[in-house]
Amino acid sequence: MIFLTVISSILIASVSIYQFRKEAKDYHQERLLRKETAIKEHINYILNTTTYPLTTENIPLIFSERDKIHELSDIHGLEINFYDLEGNLLKSSKSSFAVDKDPKSIDVYLIKLVQSSLDKRYVEFREVNGVKNLSSYSEIKDAQFKPLAVLNIPYIEDDGYYEKELQKFMIRFGQVYGFMLLLSIMLAYFLSRYITKSLKRIADKLTETQLNRNNRKIELETSSSEIELLVQSYNNMVAQLEDSAVKLAQSEREQAWREMAKQVAHEVKNPLTPMRLTIQSFERKFDPEDPNIHQKIKDYTKTLLQQIDIMSSVANAFSNFASMPAQQNERINVVEIIQLGLEIFNENYIRFEPSEKEIYLNMDRTQLIRIITNLVKNATQAVTDFTENPAVIVSVYHENEKVIISVNDNGIGISEENKTQVFEPKFTTKSSGMGLGLGIIKKIIENYNGTITFESEQNKGTTFIVTLPINTNDQIE
Repeated sequence: MIFLTVISSILIASVSIYQFRKEAKDYHQERLLRKETAIKEHINYILNTTTYPLTTENIPLIFSERDKIHELSDIHGLEINFYDLEGNLLKSSKSSFAVDKDPKSIDVYLIKLVQSSLDKRYVEFREVNGVKNLSSYSEIKDAQFKPLAVLNIPYIEDDGYYEKELQKFMIRFGQVYGFMLLLSIMLAYFLSRYITKSLKRIADKLTETQLNRNNRKIELETSSSEIELLVQSYNNMVAQLEDSAVKLAQSEREQAWREMAKQVAHEVKNPLTPMRLTIQSFERKFDPEDPNIHQKIKDYTKTLLQQIDIMSSVANAFSNFASMPAQQNERINVVEIIQLGLEIFNENYIRFEPSEKEIYLNMDRTQLIRIITNLVKNATQAVTDFTENPAVIVSVYHENEKVIISVNDNGIGISEENKTQVFEPKFTTKSSGMGLGLGIIKKIIENYNGTITFESEQNKGTTFIVTLPINTNDQIE
């Protein structure tokens, strides 16, 4: 908008300057014509009243009588020169010493231009030392319209008046333009603020819009019809998003329960099979007279109790995964809590390498211990009896308002096909257990707006990296 205003102002100024100068040029040409007409009328009167014969040779005598040429020059305020038809100077209103400095003749082509024109008149334009000059050439005729001489009237264009008027106009134009430019900038600023205020609010709402949260609709008091249409579209989108979120959450819950039910059924079936086989075998081989009957009943009972204990551990594991304990957040020294969590391990190849003695974090100490023990336990299980120089290194440091914990081992590593399933609740590569450990700690970490990642190379080892914001207590939703 401002660019267009500048361009239009430049065009207006250019046209105005051109118009002023054209008017000045037209004015001087018209003024010269009027002066020339008046002088010629005066000359014709002198020629009609003179006693000298009207010949070219008598022109100097006619206008020398009683100094008539100077009288004409004084009356009209212009220089007057007479040339014969060959271009030689006959008489001039200039003083003799001034005439001596000027050419005594004019070019023949000027005489031919005058004679070939319809009105027997030619105006020459010249610029000498920056001064614009017009010079009029026209024929002087006798009563029989026979050419006697060529009248030359030099005219200096004085543009001082027009230049002053142009300067005044440009000053006034600049003042008006400056005021209009300032006014347009102010209007553009306030108008853009009015428009962008609504757009910024919409943009902020769009940035905050998420599928898994309650999104509020936009309410604007006054706005343009286009903004209202945009707001209405956003509000409709929020309503549709809420419906989709409800349906998605319901679908995810149903899918989760299906997966959970499948996993529970699978884990329960595992101990039921040996229990069934044990009962069937005992029924077939039962002999009340057998002298070892009491020992067989004892072994039978032991087997059943073992399978019942397995089923109980399955139920407890799924219970822990389904309901996380309430968080008791407090300011804790991460280094101290990790050291405490490592004390339950007896492996001498576990090393703890903190970057400093004190790193504080707002978190539930029990859940931090749970994270450490689970990761270290997995690391020790990854280190087999065939691992040369087994090592599990736990390190902790803080960087950019975050606490970073890493657990590195040189065990068997994780294969490429298993990497995408590491954090799935039912995934495990062990012969026993439900594979819920990493799924549980991932849920704990994400509750604190943290992240857990890993890097692994098969037969070389694995590194799990846990990142937690220092102010986790303020970020939990």
